[in-house]
Amino acid sequence: MIWIKRFLMLALVALVVIQFIPVDKNEEGYESLAPFLQETKPTEEVAAILKSACYDCHSNQTTYPWYSNLAPVSFYLEDHIKDGKRHLNFSEWEQYSVKRKDHKLDELIEEIERKSMPLESYTLIHTEAKLDAAQTEALINWAKTARINYSGAALPQ
Repeated sequence: MIWIKRFLMLALVALVVIQFIPVDKNEEGYESLAPFLQETKPTEEVAAILKSACYDCHSNQTTYPWYSNLAPVSFYLEDHIKDGKRHLNFSEWEQYSVKRKDHKLDELIEEIERKSMPLESYTLIHTEAKLDAAQTEALINWAKTARINYSGAALPQ
């Protein structure tokens, strides 16, 4: 029984100590999205969807909830955001080649159609990020239209 008390005390001390390990915050501001928004020209509806469902993990401007300051949650969020930005970072849109922009929009369409994005683990807490059928359709239609700038395809008649 004494070993259980020691273990719990050690775990509590470790939990307190890890609170002092800093994590990098991902907060550059919305101006970093200007090139992406100017090039892809989302409607107000699509811009709102992107903001609520995508930007926290796929841009340099995360809106952090209160619990993001608590370790080990802060470590999980930092890793999750870095992984999301590794796959697609709207804030670095102007650094992507034309081919890569086309590919990223194609991947976005695939992920939305498969309902792989936004992640279920994200929408459990961020219910505003859950996409209904109309939002999904609007996002896909916007992405298909935006791809025309990069793929060289003509608009269907």
